[in-house]
Amino acid sequence: MTIYIGVGGWVFEEWRDNFYPKGLSQKRELEYASRHLTAIEINGTYYGSQKPESFARWHDETPDDFVFTLKGPRFATNRRVLAEAGDSIEKFIASGITRLKKKLGPINWQFMATKKFDAGDFGAFLSLLPESRDGVVLRHAVEVRHPSFACEAFVALCRKHKVAIITSGDSEFPRIADVTADFVYVRIMGTSEKEKLGYAKAGIAQWAGRAKAWAKGDGPKDFPLVAKAAPARPRDVFLFVISGAKAKNPAAAQALIAAL
Repeated sequence: MTIYIGVGGWVFEEWRDNFYPKGLSQKRELEYASRHLTAIEINGTYYGSQKPESFARWHDETPDDFVFTLKGPRFATNRRVLAEAGDSIEKFIASGITRLKKKLGPINWQFMATKKFDAGDFGAFLSLLPESRDGVVLRHAVEVRHPSFACEAFVALCRKHKVAIITSGDSEFPRIADVTADFVYVRIMGTSEKEKLGYAKAGIAQWAGRAKAWAKGDGPKDFPLVAKAAPARPRDVFLFVISGAKAKNPAAAQALIAAL
């Protein structure tokens, strides 16, 4: 098992002369970030297509053990009938993401907070997600934000398709901590401007402990589950410090890495 810790993106004005050293060229920001974090969630893929050459360049600029997770395109998830998302999913998968090779982590399919759970339609969407492409294994996770998803039927559906349910931490969104795949994907959103590291030391220790529990296969004891617990076995964990006080997110991610 491996625990990956990171942030969303790497181009952010407030990280300059803060997370990034003063005077660092913007062209070298990914190089720097990838040597102080262990993963990055790419948000740009949610809004539009990226060039295959970009994925290849990101692969080459980062260490061998670094991982990128990608947001699936909104054109696939922000629709009334999810079963009709096949063309958008295929266009994204064929856009060059496999140029990341072994550095390609899970794909985050994020849904709007207004999207309600419909077992038939959501199951149809999950069946459209390919297991591999160009010899690269594809892992999928879904980020749902409507309370209707907090049910056993949704957990069972994700387990059937081996798709992870993204756990939202310190946010207004429903927290579904059930493990449904061979990895765990967590996005925590509680950083504060008042804290030097984004989180208080106790908060850093708490999230580091939860990540370890997920990696060992037990899961955190303080998170109630919607359905019966999955079998205990080691799993990779992908944890991202997202939203909140965004300027503090790299500091929080580095503190978590240090705590682990």
